[in-house]
Amino acid sequence: QVQLLESGGGLVQAGGSLKLSCAASGRTISNYVMGWFRQAPGKDREFVAGISRSGSSTIDADSVKGRFHISKDNAKNMLYLQMNSLNAEDTAVYYCAADHRFSGLSAVRERYNYWGQGTRVTVSP
Repeated sequence: QVQLLESGGGLVQAGGSLKLSCAASGRTISNYVMGWFRQAPGKDREFVAGISRSGSSTIDADSVKGRFHISKDNAKNMLYLQMNSLNAEDTAVYYCAADHRFSGLSAVRERYNYWGQGTRVTVSP
């Protein structure tokens, strides 16, 4: 099994940037499709971005397209989410997720079978 631990969340003003990190342990993430999800208060957990096993292919939710960038460093066993031009609607707990059963990218929450504990991002107006 792979264990995931997010970091990098915090309070930021609207228009600012944050970079989230997800440290994986137990297995090499080169065998995992990975993604970022987020859950705002009172809302369902939603897909943010996904990345292929090799890191060569990515997908983004429309709400973050052009502002967020997902990347992974298989050698360091790390996943990242660079978030720019943040706004209040980005306030949420952000979760790192991984799946080793299938090779294709997916925005479907149920596809991912490993999850971190989350890191909170708060964007002030």
